[in-house]
Formats: sequence, C-alpha cells, structure tokens
Amino acid sequence: MDYTNIFVVLFIVGSAFGFLLDTTLDFIDFRFRKKHGTEIPPMLQGHVDESVLKKTCRYEDAKYKFSIPRSIFGLALGYYLVFSGFYPALFGVVLGWTENSFFCAYFFLILGSVPALLLTVPFDLHSEFGIEKQFGFSKMTLGLWVADRIKGLILNLLLLAPLIFAATMLFKHAGDLWWLFLGVVYLIFSLAVSVIYPIFIAPLFNKFQPLEDGELKTRLEKMLDSCGFKASGLFVMDASRRSGHSNAYFTGFGKSKRVVLYDTLIEQLSVEEIEAVLAHELGHSKKHHIIKRLVVMIPLVFVVLYAVSIFIKMPSLYSGFGFAVGDVVPYQMMVVGLFLLSVAFGDFDCLVSPVSNFFSRKDEFEADAFSKKLCGSGDALVTALIKLNKENLSEIQVPKIYSVFYYNHPPLLERISALKAEK
Repeated sequence: MDYTNIFVVLFIVGSAFGFLLDTTLDFIDFRFRKKHGTEIPPMLQGHVDESVLKKTCRYEDAKYKFSIPRSIFGLALGYYLVFSGFYPALFGVVLGWTENSFFCAYFFLILGSVPALLLTVPFDLHSEFGIEKQFGFSKMTLGLWVADRIKGLILNLLLLAPLIFAATMLFKHAGDLWWLFLGVVYLIFSLAVSVIYPIFIAPLFNKFQPLEDGELKTRLEKMLDSCGFKASGLFVMDASRRSGHSNAYFTGFGKSKRVVLYDTLIEQLSVEEIEAVLAHELGHSKKHHIIKRLVVMIPLVFVVLYAVSIFIKMPSLYSGFGFAVGDVVPYQMMVVGLFLLSVAFGDFDCLVSPVSNFFSRKDEFEADAFSKKLCGSGDALVTALIKLNKENLSEIQVPKIYSVFYYNHPPLLERISALKAEK
C-alpha cells in the first residue's frame, strides 16, 4: 500500500470528506429540527397540528441517531478493506480459481461487495423492523424481507453479468476505443432494462392490478387522453403489503409505458388530489424532462468513460492499492481498474449533488405548474402534498444548505408558495 499514491490519497480524503459532510449536514438539520420542528408555518395553519409535527421530529430523530453508527462503521469498513490489502488478496484467490477474464472479473466484483453487504444487513433489519415498524410504516414480515433481498441479489447478479462480459470482451478486442463501444452497450442495455422493467422485473416484487372502473379511472383516462399521452394501462401496486409510504409514477418506455398508483395513495387522497398528483407526473413527460436529462447524461457517459480509459491504463492506479502490475496494464486487470476508480472517486459524488438537485427541483416546479394549469387550480395539488407530507412524516422545514445537498424535490413550503402564486 502506497499512502503517497494520488489515487490512494483521493480515496482517503474523499471518504473522510464525504463522511464529515454528511455528518455535519445531518447535525445541522437535527439542531434546526430541535428549534423549529414543531412550529406550524402560517400557510399550514389548519392543515397540520403539533402532535403530527412532534411525531415527525421523533421519526426523523430516530433515523438521524441510527445513521451515526451506520456511517462510522461504513467508513471504518471502507478503510479496513483498502488498508488491509483485502482486494489484492481477493483478486489473487479468484485468479487461482480461473484465468478466464470474464469469470475472474465477475467473481472479484461479487465477492468484493460481500463485506459491505454483510455490514448493511443488521442496519437494514433495524431500520425496517425497528424504526419503520415503530412509526407504523413497515408492514414487512421477516420472510418477505428475506425473499425481497434474495430476489434483488439474484437480479443484480443477472444484470451485472452481460455488462461485465461486454466490458471484458471490449477490453480485449476493441483496443483504445473500448470506452466508445462500452458507452453504446451501456446505453442500449439501460434502454432495454427500462422496457422490460414494468413487464418482467417489477412484478417479481409487487402485484399490479388494473385500476378498477369508476370515477377515478374515468377522470385519469380523460386527462391522459387530453394530453395525448399513450400508456399501456393504469395499474395499482400493492405497496401496502410492505409499507405505509405512498407514491405514483410513470414507468417503462414506448409501448411498455404504464401509470402506477400505490394503493396507499388511493387510500390517503381524494379523486381530485390523485388527479393533481398524476398531472404533476404527466408534466414531467409533457415538459420533456426525461429527454432533456438524457441529452445531458448521454454525452456525459462517454466523457466519463473516456476519462476512465486514460486512468485505467496507469500502473500507479493498481500498484497504489497493492496490486502487482508491470509497466503495461493487461486487459484482464481493467475491470479491477474500474472498481478501483470507483473506490478512489466514489465519495466525491456528493459535490455533484447540489447541481443535479438544482435542475431536478427546477423540473419539479415546472411539473407542479403544469398540474396547476391542467387541473385549473393548484389547490388539489397543495392539499395532496400536505397530506402526503403528513402521512410520510416528512419534515416541513429544513435548513437551506441541507436541502441543497439532499433534496431533489423542493421543500414543501416552497412548492406551496409557487403553486399559490398568481403566475
């Protein structure tokens, strides 16, 4: 281990920076909540009471206090795995099993994720069966929780395999242009997953039933038709089987597009409010937010992969973390290089959050405005947002710096103010 190596330094600094930033922001929010958490803003007078706000504070405090040991153990594990030489030792073991570049890379990535996975299990269990059940959200049984984890693990293993296979083949046969072809493969793969997800993947975890005939279905279909939005159907998801949290979303691509409503959402909101929520989701489509995001993300994928193609050929990337390489990095090691770059740079993604959140919140305001225009008023969306905020025990007020880093949706009061504005 070379502690002066630039990639190792980036890992050490990035991990500490990410931990300190998260810890500081969470503490700022905690202190703000202690001071203002039970205050009822003027625009919410009559909509919320002090008992709800006190319960919200207890819920957020429980999550905050639980996040502290989770973050500390996560940081300690990350440092231990790197400083102990775990990853070079693991690669040596896998290389002893097989010299096939695909299987070597595949097994290395899978086994390399096992320590973090084992660490998260007790924390996830406490979060689900301690905090979430304590506050009335979790409807999980232990059997269902285990089944979900097993299905998710198998699904991840299946989805990871073709990407790793493509990468190893391109490293071997595509020369210095592997990054260009891998970018194309990744985009095609992502598109394919978005098409098959609502049809084959989502039903592995939840049941989806067509929305029953009635006023709600009639009004939602009329609204979709008025906007020219073509979907394969309106579906209700059995979210209440697992949680009391609620939501609605569009999923799929092309002919596989469908509208999904949580059954909890239908129970908590009126027909007018559900219509306003769906109009908001429809606004994302009509304002082309997904397409605009793709216009940015697609070139970014290739820029990142090109930068990776430069770093991945540097022997210092591998030697700094204890891997034995010569002056030329063999293609069999390049997937390891991808992993090491994620280790070195992974915790700096928090610096990107304020930028991505800014544009995401901008899109949310536009979708709210679209809903207001389509429904003729923003009143139904306002009451829907307040109800959802109360049902989910979400904080009403947070420090500005906290929302900048963590909120990809505008805080509740900002959304209500915008919806009640004349223009």
